Amino acid sequence: MAGLTLQKWNITFGGDAPLVVIAGLNVLEDLELARDAARHLKAVTADLGLPYVFKASFDKANRSSIRSYRGPGLEEGLKILRQIKDEFDVPICTDLHEIAQAEPVAAVADLVQIPAFLCRQTDLVVATAEATKAAGGLLHVKKGQFLAPWDSRNILDKIKEVVGVDMTIMCERGVSFGYNNLVVDMLGIGEMQNLGVPVTIDATHAVQLPGANPRSNGASTGGRREGVPVIAKAAVAAGADGVFLEFHHDPDRALCDGPSCLPLTSAEGLLRTLKAVHEAVRA
Repeated sequence: MAGLTLQKWNITFGGDAPLVVIAGLNVLEDLELARDAARHLKAVTADLGLPYVFKASFDKANRSSIRSYRGPGLEEGLKILRQIKDEFDVPICTDLHEIAQAEPVAAVADLVQIPAFLCRQTDLVVATAEATKAAGGLLHVKKGQFLAPWDSRNILDKIKEVVGVDMTIMCERGVSFGYNNLVVDMLGIGEMQNLGVPVTIDATHAVQLPGANPRSNGASTGGRREGVPVIAKAAVAAGADGVFLEFHHDPDRALCDGPSCLPLTSAEGLLRTLKAVHEAVRA
């Protein structure tokens, strides 16, 4: 499998490249929190010699409740992401939900993400692929919770047919397993790599308990935070080319997906371990 490179940043996913870290916040809350996360995570990854992409969402359009916090929205959110990009000299990953968002998002984000629930929305996938290619970025597509790994081929075929080049990284984030639970099939990482693409693991969302947060009586998603390192280490051992992780300085006070995100202070220890696992596997 050949790697895919973000040319502007000289970051390669896959092949013999180092483990890529896509990490930050679940959703933008304010500029200062984003700054704190970017500053800390860039310092940690630089010390470890790991390529880094800052991640945060400007809108969480699939919240369980209409009253749940969604984020600052497209205009303000992209403004914050642009500021983080320029201030800390880091590439940006963020997701979108509507066709009209494709061009403005691709103008700021280097890694444009298709959410898992939307990975089969052909018009959205096509518009995002075209805008991202024009801007010189790459796509990061979350495999839907309802898809087998090999079914990702149809997503990849759509994108390749439209843009004519390989530009997609697939992301494993678990499969629905009965009610309010997800399970990760580690063999699926290799199955997707066999389709000719790099694969990352979203260890944060893989530990979600959809619609099962006791604090909100089911009006938001629960999670098993302690499982994030377990999933991340197992996936890297299974050959994942990158990790997707979400942090917060105080996860219990996070405005979205707090039960699934890790404290920012845990980043160094976890990433140091993941780097060692990745190097051992590749050796």
